[in-house]
Amino acid sequence: MKEEKFEFTYTVFENSNQLSPADILLVEKARQQTAIAYAPYSNFQVAAAAQLINGEILVGTNQENAAYPVSICAERVLLGTIANHFPNMPIVTMAISFNSAFVLTNQPISPCGMCRQALAEYEMRTQQFIRLLLTGQSGAVWLIPQATYLLPLAFSAKALAVPKT
Repeated sequence: MKEEKFEFTYTVFENSNQLSPADILLVEKARQQTAIAYAPYSNFQVAAAAQLINGEILVGTNQENAAYPVSICAERVLLGTIANHFPNMPIVTMAISFNSAFVLTNQPISPCGMCRQALAEYEMRTQQFIRLLLTGQSGAVWLIPQATYLLPLAFSAKALAVPKT
């Protein structure tokens, strides 16, 4: 038997003022974009803003549906937008924020499992790590150096390429 261990280090900033100017811009963009999220059922508006390697900044927001499984998270809306407008363009940094009338919004938010899988796939596809800035409308900001840290045993194309013996 062999025991394995996975752990990672991330940086906690007390507030967004401690970030670089480029990261402050991205966090503010994500925070502002929560206002246009379509979340009439959960009232939990999420937005993601990404800076691409070419300098472009794009945003995405969650889009709910009365049939809940049809809903899509902000991160995956953003990944789809990027993939359509800038195919295979690496993402340097993605900021994710939320707003809610029912939950304190001074805590960082972390992507759901489905979004973690999509982010891991995008990193693999573009061969570049995505820095994540996780935040609420105010308060702390967590800087995760690469998205795959959030899903260490992600399903990947490697699993599909293993031949039967």
